[in-house]
Amino acid sequence: MEISTIIGIVLSLIAVLWGMVLKGAPLYSLLAPAAYVIILLGTAASLFMAFPMNEMKKIPKLFKIVFVSQKLIKKNDLITMFMEWASITRREGLLALESKVDEIEDAFLRNGMRMIIDGNDQEFVRDVLMEDIHATEDRHKAGALIFSQAGMYAPTLGVLGAVIGLIAAMADMGEMEKLAHAIGGAFMATVLGIFTGYVLWHPIATKLKRLSKREIEIRLMMVEGLLSIQSGVSTIAINQKLSVFLTPSERTKMNEKEAGSGEQKD
Repeated sequence: MEISTIIGIVLSLIAVLWGMVLKGAPLYSLLAPAAYVIILLGTAASLFMAFPMNEMKKIPKLFKIVFVSQKLIKKNDLITMFMEWASITRREGLLALESKVDEIEDAFLRNGMRMIIDGNDQEFVRDVLMEDIHATEDRHKAGALIFSQAGMYAPTLGVLGAVIGLIAAMADMGEMEKLAHAIGGAFMATVLGIFTGYVLWHPIATKLKRLSKREIEIRLMMVEGLLSIQSGVSTIAINQKLSVFLTPSERTKMNEKEAGSGEQKD
C-alpha cells in the first residue's frame, strides 16, 4: 500500500470538512448530486474526447499504481547483485551467469542478462535496452497526462456548474430562502471542481511522474551494470560506477555495510 496517497486523501478531506465547519458552512451542502454529475461525468467526458480508448483503458491500472507500492529492487541491493555477478564473471567467464538468469524476477534485467550471455555486441545491447526504456517513459508520460488534463478540466467545469446552478436559481426568485439554498448549491460545483482538480488529479499526475522517474533510474542502473559486466570490469569499478545513482546518505550506508562485512570476514 502506498501510504502517502492514503495520508494525502485523508488530510485533504479533513482540511475541507474542518474548514467548512470553522467557516460555518453546513456540511449537508456537500450533498449536491447535480455538482457531482457535472464535475465527475463532465471530466470523464472530456477525457474520452481527449484521449484514445486504448489509453483510457489503462486508468484502473494507473489508480492501482498510485495506491499500491511499487515492487522495485533497491539500488543498494542492485549494486550488491552486480558486484557478485562481476566477481563470478571474472573467475568463471560470462557463461557462468547462465544459471542466474532464471532467478531474476525483473523482466527487463532478465532480458538484458540473456543478451549479454548470448554474446551480442555491446552497442546492440545498449540500443535495445535504451529503446525499451524510452518506450516505457512514453507510456508513463501518457498515463500521467490523463490525470494532468483532468486537473485542468475539472476546475473549469466547476465554473460551468456554478453558472448552471445560478441560472436555475434565478429562474425562481419567489422565496429568498430557496434562492439562497440554490445559490449555495451552485457554488458547490465550483468547490468540487477545484477540489478534484488540484487535490486529486494534479497530485496523482505528479506522483505518477515521480514513480516513473524512480523506475527509469533503476533501469538505467541495470543497463550500466550489464554493460560493465560484459566489459569484464572489477567489482570495485562496478561499485564506483553504479554508486553515482545513490544519494550521499545511501552511499554512506552502503560503505558502512561493506566495511562491516569486511570486518566479519576478517
